[in-house]
Amino acid sequence: MKKKFYVTTPIYYVNNKPHIGHAYTTIAADVLARFYRQKEFDTFFLTGTDEHGANIEAIAKTAGQEPQAFVDGIAESFKQAWKLLDIKPDRFIRTTESRHMAAVQTALKKIYEQGDIYLGEYSGLYCPKCEQFKNAKDLVDGLCPDHKIAPQQMDEASYMFKLSKYSDILLKKIESGELEIFPLERKNEVVSFYRQDGLQDVSFSRKNVSWGIPLPWDKTHTTYVWADAFLNYLTGLDWAGDNTVPDFWPADVHLMSKDILRVHATIWPAMLLSLGLPLPKKLFIHGYFLVDGQKMSKSIGNVIAPAELVARYGADATRYLLLSATPFGNDGDISLEGFDEKYNADLANNLGNLVSRVTNMLEQYCGGKIPDREATTIPPNLEQQVSQAMSELKFESALRLIRDSWSVLNLYIDEHKPWDMAKDPARQGELEISLSLLANSMLVSAGLLEPFLPGTAEKIIGTFAAEKIIKGEALFRRI
Repeated sequence: MKKKFYVTTPIYYVNNKPHIGHAYTTIAADVLARFYRQKEFDTFFLTGTDEHGANIEAIAKTAGQEPQAFVDGIAESFKQAWKLLDIKPDRFIRTTESRHMAAVQTALKKIYEQGDIYLGEYSGLYCPKCEQFKNAKDLVDGLCPDHKIAPQQMDEASYMFKLSKYSDILLKKIESGELEIFPLERKNEVVSFYRQDGLQDVSFSRKNVSWGIPLPWDKTHTTYVWADAFLNYLTGLDWAGDNTVPDFWPADVHLMSKDILRVHATIWPAMLLSLGLPLPKKLFIHGYFLVDGQKMSKSIGNVIAPAELVARYGADATRYLLLSATPFGNDGDISLEGFDEKYNADLANNLGNLVSRVTNMLEQYCGGKIPDREATTIPPNLEQQVSQAMSELKFESALRLIRDSWSVLNLYIDEHKPWDMAKDPARQGELEISLSLLANSMLVSAGLLEPFLPGTAEKIIGTFAAEKIIKGEALFRRI
């Protein structure tokens, strides 16, 4: 029986079009899915859009649109962005799909009937932009730290989820590593939150929000947006909200940025425990991108759309630049100037130049064929090192290992000078061994590169597998 691998991104909130923060998570998930498919795992990659809630209702009204028409347009912009970046999810789920909404109602009814949801009164500070309730100590100068607005005091009748009931058991599961949270400092943050505050019951419904899924036992309330959104990880696998466990569940890794870690480490696993379903295996939390030292913001005007980078560098190079910008899990500071330099150095000069040199020599000295010679590949243990980095989600390290292999091969050419060997018939065997080593090393490198730069890897493999190898056009044109 094949091993399975299930990777998810968060479903993205459709209050605006996609930016490179969304792209970063989704490229990472696509790379992981491609890597595990290469390893012959039965793989499923889910992404999508989160489309309900008061915030969406308000934004649609401002835009002069009905909520459904508004979310349709934004969901399409996400699909187009992923197409541009050669991201291929197995499923793109939308929370306005009728199958998802029916499953949410079935699941919530089950949680309600076993006594984990009750009618209460919610009183607290609410940030309408996050659609999250805040503790006073979460605020910075009285403002939501993410949206820089003062949360509203909210008092309303609400169906409450008994999150407090699951506080002790979840803390044990997180501390023991049964529910893994990476990087370690993020796990420590979550453990510290549990220990200081414990979990409080949370609101699971809104009385005066029409743009949401009605509660099946009380149609005057709609489902609170987080309770609806989390269930996508199951409904994306065609789960109907019943007692069955989908084939791919539990998720091997939920990828996300740090602003949504807390809800994923509290409300979501508690819902699963209430439903009697296994917890996900791992939450992996990546950092934010600063642009020229500043957080991306519409008011500053430094929000970068994926399409801008693809227009400048192409899809593969955009994937490379984003994933090699910073260790996955850390914050990164990027600039177009820095991307231009990295593109030229790593892709145009190092990789592009290497492919040109090797194909040119094979064309000139070997009639466009890879010599049938026993030759090692260099570096010899590259595949094991890259596999190890990938299993730990160290994308930047994996790319650095692959990039360093190109430098090693370029250096090998400079030191061994095949053009000198070609002048001396007595060195024909030596020349063929050298060119065989270079070609085979390039094929190994291209195979390892495929999850990251699928189009480029395909071109390199196609070039070396051709009936007659010719130098061809440059892989990457210098900027």
